[in-house]
Amino acid sequence: MEIYLVGGAIRDELLGIANEDTEKDFVIVGSSPEEMKSLGYRQVGKEFPVFLHPQSNEEYALARLERKVGVGYTGFEFDTSKSVTLKQDLSRRDLTINAIAQKQNGSGDLVDPFNGQGDIKLRTLRHVSEAFPEDPVRILRTARFASRLHNLGFNIAHETFQLMKKMVSSGEVDSLIPERVFKELSLSIESEKPSIFFEVLIESGAYQRLFPMLDIRKTSDMQILDVPTELSEVRFALWLHKQNTENVLKLCEHLKCPKDFQQIAELVAEWHHFAKALLSYSPEEILNFYLKNDGLRRQRRFQIILTAFDYLEINTKPINELLELLKDIEISKLDNLNIAQELTQERLSVIARFLDPTK
Repeated sequence: MEIYLVGGAIRDELLGIANEDTEKDFVIVGSSPEEMKSLGYRQVGKEFPVFLHPQSNEEYALARLERKVGVGYTGFEFDTSKSVTLKQDLSRRDLTINAIAQKQNGSGDLVDPFNGQGDIKLRTLRHVSEAFPEDPVRILRTARFASRLHNLGFNIAHETFQLMKKMVSSGEVDSLIPERVFKELSLSIESEKPSIFFEVLIESGAYQRLFPMLDIRKTSDMQILDVPTELSEVRFALWLHKQNTENVLKLCEHLKCPKDFQQIAELVAEWHHFAKALLSYSPEEILNFYLKNDGLRRQRRFQIILTAFDYLEINTKPINELLELLKDIEISKLDNLNIAQELTQERLSVIARFLDPTK
């Protein structure tokens, strides 16, 4: 029984990337589920054996081979017998830079049967084998790595990109489940250049197959996503801000997005044109803007919406100034018998004075 560290942790170390978020991926060669359980590991995988370490809770997977028997990334049969070698396990991985291993204790040379170190030097994302097209998730992962490693000069190898395009034309991409698409999308919009993720999908033809409810966008439209923010909701909203709200709703329902992502994206798409010309509207229309965006109650969410407006080159200073004035209204001084009506009138008066201080 031998334990190896493989994949992302080794790749990032070779690239000089200090990334505490990189999950450690361990592979065990020459063992069995029974032996793993006898050592105190807890099995969590059903389709293929994955185990949690009894102390660290880190995941350890038995070395495996795959055989394509159906469509999509679930259409595989797995062989996890003791005879499966490390090289055979590495051969099923997506990219050569992710198919490098080393013994868990750090001893010995790197195991690199597919020249991942060479592709790291060449700054190339290259598929490991001709089995690459069998798993459509690899389109998303390759696009994500192109996004994540773009600032280090990485590009997708021509032959790998051609395989991705064939996976689209063959219909293999259509078998991706929405939850996995959103997972890879959400990881990509956290990178420094999320625009690259979408550009790869557009150029490969996958974009319209994955997001058929959206209006077609140009690759140049995606550059707005590369804004310096750690708020994923902002980048998600910027991606969709030119869509109508019906399209945004259909997309979010399809991808099963978190509610905040959906609501913020819908509100940014619906209201960014209004916000740009805020001071040209009537007090009634402006009050409706605050109420529809729930700016007075859900203030954190409203500030995220305003952050997206900032990146759309909308002047949010008057929006914030007016918000503070509306928040300063002392409700306790209003007539309790007609409080809702009086509060509305007071808010309209505050807005009117803000628009024309001479009143």
